[in-house]
Amino acid sequence: MKQANLFFAFFRVGMLGYGGGPASIPLIHKEVVEKYSWMTSDEFSDVLAIGNTLPGPIATKMAGYIGYRVGGIMGMLNAIAASVIPTVVLMIILLVSLSSFRDFAWVQGMTHGVLPVVAVMMGVLTWGFIDKTTKDLGWLKVVFLVVMSVLLIQVLGLHPAIVVGALIAFALLKKTDTDKGKKGEASS
Repeated sequence: MKQANLFFAFFRVGMLGYGGGPASIPLIHKEVVEKYSWMTSDEFSDVLAIGNTLPGPIATKMAGYIGYRVGGIMGMLNAIAASVIPTVVLMIILLVSLSSFRDFAWVQGMTHGVLPVVAVMMGVLTWGFIDKTTKDLGWLKVVFLVVMSVLLIQVLGLHPAIVVGALIAFALLKKTDTDKGKKGEASS
Protein backbone atom coordinates (compact mmCIF):
# COMPACT_ATOMS: atom_id res chain seq x y z
CA MET A 1 0.00 0.00 0.00
CA LYS A 2 2.87 2.36 0.82
CA GLN A 3 4.34 1.90 -2.67
CA ALA A 4 0.97 2.60 -4.27
CA ASN A 5 0.56 5.76 -2.14
CA LEU A 6 4.06 6.88 -3.14
CA PHE A 7 3.30 6.31 -6.79
CA PHE A 8 -0.04 8.15 -6.77
CA ALA A 9 1.28 11.02 -4.64
CA PHE A 10 4.11 11.78 -7.05
CA PHE A 11 1.99 10.92 -10.10
CA ARG A 12 -0.47 13.65 -9.05
CA VAL A 13 2.43 16.05 -8.62
CA GLY A 14 3.76 15.12 -12.05
CA MET A 15 0.33 15.55 -13.65
CA LEU A 16 -0.59 18.82 -11.94
CA GLY A 17 2.83 20.47 -11.55
CA TYR A 18 2.41 22.86 -14.47
CA GLY A 19 5.27 25.34 -14.58
CA GLY A 20 8.22 23.16 -13.69
CA GLY A 21 9.89 22.15 -10.45
CA PRO A 22 9.20 25.29 -8.41
CA ALA A 23 5.50 25.03 -9.20
CA SER A 24 5.54 21.41 -8.05
CA ILE A 25 6.95 22.17 -4.61
CA PRO A 26 3.62 23.22 -3.05
CA LEU A 27 1.99 20.11 -4.53
CA ILE A 28 4.72 17.88 -3.10
CA HIS A 29 4.26 19.58 0.28
CA LYS A 30 0.52 18.95 0.15
CA GLU A 31 1.00 15.24 -0.58
CA VAL A 32 3.99 14.49 1.64
CA VAL A 33 3.26 16.64 4.70
CA GLU A 34 -0.48 17.24 4.75
CA LYS A 35 -2.01 14.17 3.11
CA TYR A 36 0.30 11.28 4.03
CA SER A 37 2.31 12.78 6.94
CA TRP A 38 5.52 11.16 5.74
CA MET A 39 7.45 14.13 7.16
CA THR A 40 6.86 17.34 9.05
CA SER A 41 6.91 20.84 7.54
CA ASP A 42 10.30 21.41 9.17
CA GLU A 43 11.74 18.26 7.62
CA PHE A 44 10.23 19.22 4.26
CA SER A 45 11.86 22.66 4.51
CA ASP A 46 15.21 21.03 5.21
CA VAL A 47 14.86 18.64 2.27
CA LEU A 48 13.87 21.53 0.01
CA ALA A 49 16.82 23.66 1.13
CA ILE A 50 19.33 20.86 0.63
CA GLY A 51 17.72 19.84 -2.66
CA ASN A 52 18.03 23.40 -3.97
CA THR A 53 21.80 23.33 -3.42
CA LEU A 54 22.20 20.24 -5.62
CA PRO A 55 22.15 20.25 -9.43
CA GLY A 56 19.14 18.96 -11.32
CA PRO A 57 15.36 19.31 -11.22
CA ILE A 58 14.09 19.89 -7.68
CA ALA A 59 10.90 17.83 -8.04
CA THR A 60 12.87 14.76 -9.13
CA LYS A 61 15.43 15.14 -6.32
CA MET A 62 12.68 15.48 -3.75
CA ALA A 63 10.79 12.50 -5.19
CA GLY A 64 13.94 10.41 -4.99
CA TYR A 65 14.76 11.33 -1.42
CA ILE A 66 11.20 11.11 -0.09
CA GLY A 67 10.60 7.86 -1.97
CA TYR A 68 13.76 6.38 -0.47
CA ARG A 69 12.86 7.58 3.00
CA VAL A 70 9.35 6.15 2.81
CA GLY A 71 9.92 2.96 0.82
CA GLY A 72 13.64 2.27 0.41
CA ILE A 73 15.21 1.73 -3.01
CA MET A 74 11.93 0.57 -4.57
CA GLY A 75 10.19 3.62 -3.11
CA MET A 76 12.84 5.88 -4.63
CA LEU A 77 12.51 4.32 -8.08
CA ASN A 78 8.73 4.31 -7.78
CA ALA A 79 8.50 8.00 -6.80
CA ILE A 80 10.97 9.12 -9.47
CA ALA A 81 9.14 7.16 -12.18
CA ALA A 82 5.78 8.52 -11.02
CA SER A 83 7.03 12.11 -11.16
CA VAL A 84 8.89 11.81 -14.48
CA ILE A 85 6.63 9.62 -16.64
CA PRO A 86 3.63 12.01 -16.69
CA THR A 87 5.91 14.89 -17.65
CA VAL A 88 7.49 12.97 -20.51
CA VAL A 89 4.17 11.67 -21.85
CA LEU A 90 2.37 14.99 -21.52
CA MET A 91 5.29 16.88 -23.03
CA ILE A 92 5.27 14.67 -26.10
CA ILE A 93 1.47 14.88 -26.47
CA LEU A 94 1.26 18.63 -25.84
CA LEU A 95 4.23 19.58 -27.99
CA VAL A 96 2.93 17.57 -30.90
CA SER A 97 -0.64 18.85 -30.60
CA LEU A 98 -0.02 22.42 -29.47
CA SER A 99 2.73 23.15 -31.97
CA SER A 100 0.09 23.32 -34.67
CA PHE A 101 -2.06 25.64 -32.50
CA ARG A 102 0.64 27.80 -30.89
CA ASP A 103 -0.39 30.95 -32.77
CA PHE A 104 -3.99 30.78 -31.53
CA ALA A 105 -4.92 33.23 -28.80
CA TRP A 106 -6.52 30.58 -26.58
CA VAL A 107 -3.23 28.64 -26.35
CA GLN A 108 -1.32 31.79 -25.39
CA GLY A 109 -4.11 32.74 -22.99
CA MET A 110 -3.95 29.32 -21.34
CA THR A 111 -0.24 29.74 -20.72
CA HIS A 112 -0.65 33.26 -19.34
CA GLY A 113 -3.65 32.24 -17.22
CA VAL A 114 -1.73 29.54 -15.36
CA LEU A 115 1.13 31.84 -14.32
CA PRO A 116 -0.83 33.73 -11.62
CA VAL A 117 -1.98 30.44 -10.10
CA VAL A 118 1.60 29.22 -9.90
CA ALA A 119 2.64 32.55 -8.36
CA VAL A 120 -0.06 32.23 -5.68
CA MET A 121 0.99 28.65 -4.90
CA MET A 122 4.62 29.76 -4.52
CA GLY A 123 3.51 32.72 -2.38
CA VAL A 124 1.53 30.47 -0.02
CA LEU A 125 4.49 28.13 0.36
CA THR A 126 6.86 31.07 0.93
CA TRP A 127 4.56 32.55 3.55
CA GLY A 128 4.50 29.18 5.33
CA PHE A 129 8.31 29.13 5.43
CA ILE A 130 8.47 32.74 6.64
CA ASP A 131 5.86 32.07 9.31
CA LYS A 132 7.78 29.04 10.58
CA THR A 133 11.08 30.90 10.50
CA THR A 134 9.76 33.91 12.42
CA LYS A 135 8.78 31.56 15.24
CA ASP A 136 12.39 30.34 15.42
CA LEU A 137 14.31 33.55 14.66
CA GLY A 138 11.90 36.47 15.09
CA TRP A 139 10.71 39.01 12.54
CA LEU A 140 13.80 41.23 12.60
CA LYS A 141 16.22 38.44 11.62
CA VAL A 142 13.81 37.06 9.02
CA VAL A 143 13.34 40.46 7.36
CA PHE A 144 17.12 40.97 7.40
CA LEU A 145 17.73 37.54 5.79
CA VAL A 146 15.04 38.09 3.16
CA VAL A 147 16.37 41.56 2.24
CA MET A 148 19.97 40.31 2.14
CA SER A 149 19.01 37.31 0.02
CA VAL A 150 17.13 39.50 -2.47
CA LEU A 151 20.07 41.91 -2.67
CA LEU A 152 22.62 39.14 -3.14
CA ILE A 153 20.56 37.31 -5.75
CA GLN A 154 18.94 40.19 -7.67
CA VAL A 155 21.41 43.05 -7.31
CA LEU A 156 24.75 41.25 -7.15
CA GLY A 157 23.63 38.35 -9.37
CA LEU A 158 24.79 35.68 -6.95
CA HIS A 159 23.41 32.23 -7.72
CA PRO A 160 20.58 31.23 -5.31
CA ALA A 161 22.33 27.93 -4.50
CA ILE A 162 25.30 29.87 -3.12
CA VAL A 163 23.02 31.93 -0.90
CA VAL A 164 21.17 28.81 0.30
CA GLY A 165 24.47 27.00 0.89
CA ALA A 166 25.86 29.95 2.87
CA LEU A 167 22.72 30.12 5.00
CA ILE A 168 22.89 26.37 5.68
CA ALA A 169 26.57 26.67 6.64
CA PHE A 170 25.75 29.62 8.92
CA ALA A 171 22.93 27.68 10.58
CA LEU A 172 25.16 24.63 11.07
CA LEU A 173 27.95 26.73 12.56
CA LYS A 174 25.51 28.53 14.83
CA LYS A 175 24.04 25.19 15.95
CA THR A 176 27.55 23.83 16.66
CA ASP A 177 28.45 26.93 18.68
CA THR A 178 25.18 26.68 20.63
CA ASP A 179 25.78 22.99 21.36
CA LYS A 180 29.34 23.72 22.54
CA GLY A 181 28.03 26.49 24.81
CA LYS A 182 25.46 24.16 26.34
CA LYS A 183 28.08 21.45 26.95
CA GLY A 184 30.39 24.02 28.57
CA GLU A 185 27.59 25.20 30.88
CA ALA A 186 26.70 21.62 31.80
CA SER A 187 30.28 20.73 32.74
CA SER A 188 30.72 23.84 34.92
